[in-house]
Amino acid sequence: MPSQRDRQARVATYVVYAVQGLSFASLLIQVANLQAKHGLDEGTLTLLLLIVPVLAGVGSVAAGAFAARMGSKLLLRVAQPAVAVAVVLAGLAPSVPLLVPVLLLFGVAVGAVDAGMNMQGVAVERRYGVQVLNGFHCVWSVFSMAAALWASAAAGLPLPLVMAAPMVIAVAGSLYAGRDLCTKEEETADGAAAPVGGTFPWRPIMPLCLAMAFLYVGDAAVSNFNTVFMKDVLGASASVVPLAYAAYQAATLVVRLGGDFAARKYGPAAIVRIGGLIATLGFLGVVLAPNQPLGIVAFALTGMGLAVVAPQSFSAAGKLDPAGTGVAIARVNLFNYVGFIVGAALVGGIADAADMRVAFVAPLVLTAVIVALAPGFQPKPATEPHRA
Repeated sequence: MPSQRDRQARVATYVVYAVQGLSFASLLIQVANLQAKHGLDEGTLTLLLLIVPVLAGVGSVAAGAFAARMGSKLLLRVAQPAVAVAVVLAGLAPSVPLLVPVLLLFGVAVGAVDAGMNMQGVAVERRYGVQVLNGFHCVWSVFSMAAALWASAAAGLPLPLVMAAPMVIAVAGSLYAGRDLCTKEEETADGAAAPVGGTFPWRPIMPLCLAMAFLYVGDAAVSNFNTVFMKDVLGASASVVPLAYAAYQAATLVVRLGGDFAARKYGPAAIVRIGGLIATLGFLGVVLAPNQPLGIVAFALTGMGLAVVAPQSFSAAGKLDPAGTGVAIARVNLFNYVGFIVGAALVGGIADAADMRVAFVAPLVLTAVIVALAPGFQPKPATEPHRA
């Protein structure tokens, strides 16, 4: 039965996920406004946006090394307020030369927090002895949607104010949660052996890394190109175009609400396999969609299927690293950004060379591979020291 301390750590981890969802969305939702403010063309905007996932990958790798020595609690107490500061500075930046270093800070800090919060999530899950990670990711989704609603309600107010206001809540939440997060000692399972020589093998986590990459190829395809698909391919009006992404996010949220229960009942490998199949059918529906309603349903199916992959990837990585070093989680998290960059480039490139329907074949194929990778999501807990 969980102790009072376990419950404190779980609540604190919920807050960390909420703050990250709020902070991340508060910047990305304002991309169009930042483009207009600085007079950026599409090419320059794309290059600036690539700064975030590239530097986030660097931040994720650095987070793994830092947490292995100092724990993810200290990492989050430093990096999460830095994300909020970067969001505020992005709204205030008067020129592109000043915006670039802000995006550098945002990227590195976001990558560090993404890795660190999942280390905490895995630590809480380990202490509870049951699946809880889907619940944390559900909170992330809720607060990213809250950021979108705030941006909609505050449209017309000065951009720096719109971006800064949620960050007051973010900093307060981060400071509150930081006190009760799992310490380095609490992140480690009793009697668990640390990797020999401080190294960690890639082989057991590669199915998780690849699944994470393919998940985010699909997510990048939907996030970056769903509006183009709805408008240019299906001829949707301005009021209908946003419904595809809304359906995608809503389906993601609904599945994550029940994801922990499903994982406990059927096992991680089974729900990842089913999720991969559903997402594959969703992308097939996008490719073949004859009209707008079926296109919206297809995008919802992709969200439904992809929703379970990330939480289960981190959960499985935690089982492969019972010493709680965080290295496995940081490596899996790195492929989040790899997949997003590859997905944007791959789908965009195919769309330019052929058309948007054909472009969605790429995430269709890669999402299908997740089905074959599903057995890697139910590894046997490591009991012996890892050898590289």
